[in-house]
This record gives sequence, structure tokens and C-alpha cells, in this order.
Amino acid sequence: MIATATFLLMLASSMAAADPRATGPTTSSNPPAVPAHPAPGLDEAAAGRFARLALACVHKEYPNKIAHVLNGDGDVHPPRELTPAFYGCYDWHSSVHGHWLLVRLARTFPAAPFAGQALAEVETSLTTPNIEAEVRYLLTPGRVSFERPYGLAWLLQLAAELREWDDARARRWTSALAPLEQAARDRLAQWLPKLSHPIRVGEHDQTAFAFGLILDWARTAGDKEMESLVMSRARAFYARDRDCPIAYEPSGQDFLSLCLGEADLMRRVLEPAAYASWLKAFLPGLPASGAAAWLEPEVVTDPTDPKLAHLDGLNLSRAWMLEGIASGLPKGDPRLGSLGAAARAHRERGLLAVTGEHYEGGHWLGSFATYLATGRGPAARAAAPSSTRNTPLAHRLAWPLLPLAIPN
Repeated sequence: MIATATFLLMLASSMAAADPRATGPTTSSNPPAVPAHPAPGLDEAAAGRFARLALACVHKEYPNKIAHVLNGDGDVHPPRELTPAFYGCYDWHSSVHGHWLLVRLARTFPAAPFAGQALAEVETSLTTPNIEAEVRYLLTPGRVSFERPYGLAWLLQLAAELREWDDARARRWTSALAPLEQAARDRLAQWLPKLSHPIRVGEHDQTAFAFGLILDWARTAGDKEMESLVMSRARAFYARDRDCPIAYEPSGQDFLSLCLGEADLMRRVLEPAAYASWLKAFLPGLPASGAAAWLEPEVVTDPTDPKLAHLDGLNLSRAWMLEGIASGLPKGDPRLGSLGAAARAHRERGLLAVTGEHYEGGHWLGSFATYLATGRGPAARAAAPSSTRNTPLAHRLAWPLLPLAIPN
């Protein structure tokens, strides 16, 4: 069913909910807490629909798709014993970002009916014994590539969300999660200098999307070493890229855009003027007409197929990436209109698919919808080196806010 109520979910509204810090990355491991405020268009009912998807799966053990290296018969265990904090939602990374969703929405809507259950589920998962078991699992020989980079990047995003929340429970969970946060950070830091080429795919292994999440975490955590490492790798891999073949997208089971993911990363790395120039060379076909037809939303032919359903996630991630790209451009850039038009089209199509009707999409699309609807990606621009950091994003947008129907 499609809700008769509508809500405004465009980027300027989302940015009203964004992290209000405007002074760049903190140098402390405990940055000032940042309250989350709902975007004017993201109402409690819509947030509740997203939250229910995660609540239905964070402790739902089966069906389960584990990426598990066996070193012997003793390694045969059910998911709840292998990774006791993050065993639900079909796979480890979906469980991680399902917990992130619950924290994000409970932080944004603390008085909502779903908030109490959301916090209780997080409390069940983020215990010291559970996290100790997760660290042991991650560090077991033979698992060096476990959930790298996608799941580890989402783990850092969960840690960042908790670090920013001025709440006693969040501080307790931050403390409990810290050993796994450190292990994930170190695993990525050891890998990045050895990675000789970027990973250019539209699924989990894509480096551009993961780099963005890792960089946002590093700035929240005040990890200058990791920030510098990711920035240097991003520049080495992507700074000279030209003519990204966006007409070749998507592949049949993408949930991330190869071209837009890279562009969304580089707006975190470059100053607006330099970014505008880089983007012109990278996406030379991006029009200045204000039209949306240059990038049409995708259609899922079978939402019960877990791979084909990826295209619903692609519509959502394209929307936040388009909005992120716009947030990195200078005020008045002539491409803002076309970016906004395409973002609107993808946002609407993507949100309509977030129903939970099929577990193949329901176990993860809520997280993508939440990342989009709360403006989490563009919010990180406040922590990036930018001469327009203090300019309200609404002043740099060239498209109107439109009402969108969302699913019940």
C-alpha cells in the first residue's frame, strides 16, 4: 500500500537534519556530541516504517548467508555463535547497518513509539562479551578479507553515529564497540597501502563507497592518520579519472553506481572549485539544462530475487550520491538543476520499493532509505575541508522541494 500522506525528502530538508558542526574534524577521540534532528519532510510515521524493517531482522537468524572460512570442524557453528552481535538480517553487513538504522532513527526520533524497542535491540547486541567474540572472529587466521571493505565501513559508520550522540546509552555502547571499531579500522589501514588499484564494481567490494564511509568516520573520530590515508588513496585512485562511462551503467545486479559513487567520494576530498573542475572532466555529459532524463531510475523485474532486487537499492544510493555531488559544488553551478531532477526521480522510485514485502529487499533497503532520507551522506560535508562549509545547503540548491509518496 502507498501512504496517502506525503513528505518532503529533498536535500535541503535533509541538510536541516544534518550534523551542524561547521568547524571541521575534531582532533579528539571523543568529539562534541551532535544531536540529530528530523528533516522537515521525514516524519515519525515514515521513520517508523523504516525502523520496523530492521526490528524484524536484527535478531532474526535465518535465513542466513554467511561468508565463513572454516579452518576445521571446530569452526562449524550457527551464526549466533560465530558473530553474536551481528548475526541477523541475512548477512553480517546487513545486520551491522540494521543496527546503524536503529541508532540513527532512535537518535532522530527519541520519543517515537519504535524508539524504545530499537534501543532495547541495540542493547541486546552491543554487549562486551558479544563484541569480544566479534573481535576474535574477525582476527582469526584466514579471515583477513572478511567483510572488507563494505561491512567494515558500515561498522565504522555505526561507531560514528554512536560517537555523535550525546546519550548515556550511546556512550556505553561506544565503549563496548570500541575493540571491534579499532580492529576494523586497523584491518582497513593495513589493507589500503597494499591495494594497488581501486575496485570498480557496483556491489559490496566497491572502494569508492566504502572510502566515503571510512572518511566520514575518521573525521568524526578525529583519526587524522586514517583520514590522511584515505584521502591519499582516493587521490591516487581517482583524481586523474576522466569520462566515466555512466551510459554503461548499471550492471544487472548493482546496488551502487560506479560513476556516482566515485563522484560522491571526491566531493569529500576536493574543495568546491577544484571539485567542480574535476567533475566536468569526469562526467562531461552531465547537463546544465535542469532535465532528469540523463539518468533514469531502474526497474526491478523480480523483487523476490535477491540479486535482481539490488536495483531498488541502486535507485536509493544514486539519489543520495546525486545529492552528495550537488553538496560539493559551488553555489550557482549550472549542473545543480540536472543533479536535483535526477535525484528526485531516483528518490521517489527508490522509496516506493521500501515495503518489506519480500525479505530479499526488506532486510537491507530500510538502511539505504534511512541513509538517504536523513541526509547522512551530505551531512558529512560539514566535516570536510570546504570553503562553503558554512553556507546553508539550501542556498546552493537549484531544485524545488517536491512531495513524495512513500510505502506503508
